[in-house]
Amino acid sequence: MAESRTVADLLVERLRAWHVPRVFGASADGVEPIVAALGRAGGDPAFIQARHEETAGFMATGHAKFTGGVGVCLAAQGPGVVHLLGGLYDAKLDGKPVVAIVGQQLDNAFGAAYQEIELTRLLSDVCGEFVRVAETAEQVASLIDRAFRTAVATRSPTCVIVPQRLQAAAVPDLPPQTDGVYSMAPGLPPARVLPHEEDLNAAAQLLGAGQRVAILVGQGGYGAAEEIIALADQIGAGITTSLLGKPVLDERLPFHTGVMGHLGTTASAELLGGCDTLLLIGTNDPWTDYYPLPGQAATIQIDIDGRRLANRYPVDIPLIGDAVETLRALLPRVPHRANREWRDRTELSFERWWGDATARADTPAEPVNPQHVLRELSPRLPWDAAVAVDVGSVTYWYARHVQLPPGVPAHLCGTFASTGTALPYGVAAKLAMPDRPVVVLAGDGAMQMNGLSELVTVANRWHDWADPRFVVLVLNNRDQAGMSLVQRESGRPALPEAQRLPDVPYAGWARLLGMHGLRVDRPELVGAAWDEALAADRPTLIEAVVDATVPLSPPDRPFADLRGLLLEEREEVDGTEAASRSRTELVRERAVAADRIRDRSGGEAELT
Repeated sequence: MAESRTVADLLVERLRAWHVPRVFGASADGVEPIVAALGRAGGDPAFIQARHEETAGFMATGHAKFTGGVGVCLAAQGPGVVHLLGGLYDAKLDGKPVVAIVGQQLDNAFGAAYQEIELTRLLSDVCGEFVRVAETAEQVASLIDRAFRTAVATRSPTCVIVPQRLQAAAVPDLPPQTDGVYSMAPGLPPARVLPHEEDLNAAAQLLGAGQRVAILVGQGGYGAAEEIIALADQIGAGITTSLLGKPVLDERLPFHTGVMGHLGTTASAELLGGCDTLLLIGTNDPWTDYYPLPGQAATIQIDIDGRRLANRYPVDIPLIGDAVETLRALLPRVPHRANREWRDRTELSFERWWGDATARADTPAEPVNPQHVLRELSPRLPWDAAVAVDVGSVTYWYARHVQLPPGVPAHLCGTFASTGTALPYGVAAKLAMPDRPVVVLAGDGAMQMNGLSELVTVANRWHDWADPRFVVLVLNNRDQAGMSLVQRESGRPALPEAQRLPDVPYAGWARLLGMHGLRVDRPELVGAAWDEALAADRPTLIEAVVDATVPLSPPDRPFADLRGLLLEEREEVDGTEAASRSRTELVRERAVAADRIRDRSGGEAELT
């Protein structure tokens, strides 16, 4: 006797209609009927079991970032949905479409204080655009459709809560559309969004009048590289990017100054500090202290989301529109008046900074300089790779030292800034692109948080990948380096019990799981390790034993207050040789930067 079709089957059919390739989650009794329905679906969509609901949420967001599609995650009530929140907030703050399907316990359990959470209230902030509870079978299809439409239209996470009793219920004969019963169709074609003609003309006039134009590109500039470069050439502009916008353009362009902000380059700080006109393209970058001073630069901003206009900096001409379409409409209106002097200064500024960065990466450390490890990746990164980056000191080294080949996607938890996202992102990227190599960049704090467990997921799945290369770099410095370095730079004492991490044999753990593991503790081994990992016939973990005291050195602050580092009574705030070496290196770097600025200040004072 054939099994009756359940509401869970109906839900899975709706996911298939929306062309969902996979659902990320962890099995639990609150969603058991849905998991069973996914099994009956024969892998369309596939159920991807994560080791934890938190990483399932990050996988769904990673899927949305790497594919441009909608990520879908599944969790049960109680602790399951609580664990899902991190990934959903990541999607909300970075503007990515994710649909969460959440189970609800049996009705007769309400009031018994067993795994009981008021779900709509819990999710009302992170899924504020759409969170609904399905009460009847007739609602399920339309709620799923509305969740997907809203997620795509608002670039945000949404949620449908399905009680367990309803998941297992048989699907009734659904009537045609009548009062109170709605049928919908999946799919949402993209719209063409363009600013008004008068606004485009005003923006073109402002850009044409600029003498020193800077263009700041964010993730909203994806797909518009050709137009951005053409506009920059037309008006002699320099280009910088936000951290999330780093993959948009080829950073080897001579007038590209790299990433801006605290994690970025001195050249980018100089570009923004010296401009008189600023064009913001698809960016909501929060490093406002690196923007021009308010009133310094006439500003145009392009963004498809009007809520983000003038959110970080005063804007003279806001343009609501898609970056590609808006730039194409803008280009013929902007007069050709390239400022060679400004462009030459921009290029020279980056050359100087790149030389400084190279010298920093080549500076000896104990035992390996982490900057050297990331810099050795750049010339070896395959043109068809995908890169996932974690939060921590590794983010700084990625931002400054890794130059991505054109077309290589790279993503991180940019705005929510949650540690422990790189492995889930990498898994999502590999499942979406199994024929391409994936590189994951993480610190030891992230690996100890959840990376070690998600290596189990990699070990369980890599045999099915067309290209088995999945390279995980772990910077093993036995320290919460990002926080420790901030504390040392500010002069505040670090608490060793809070900052130090256990020394875990990461490469050994990878080998134990049947993957390849390499441990690098000398700088001359770094390049060969990357070569070996990128040629391996299985996933590889590179454990680079690096110096925790290498300074992060935010750009453009050579005269920062050093009293916290130099006052005698604070000379040994944490009582370690490492702290002393960190202070010495930081003072040396800032002194070099100060000398460099003094050397050139006379010839360029009129431009600033």
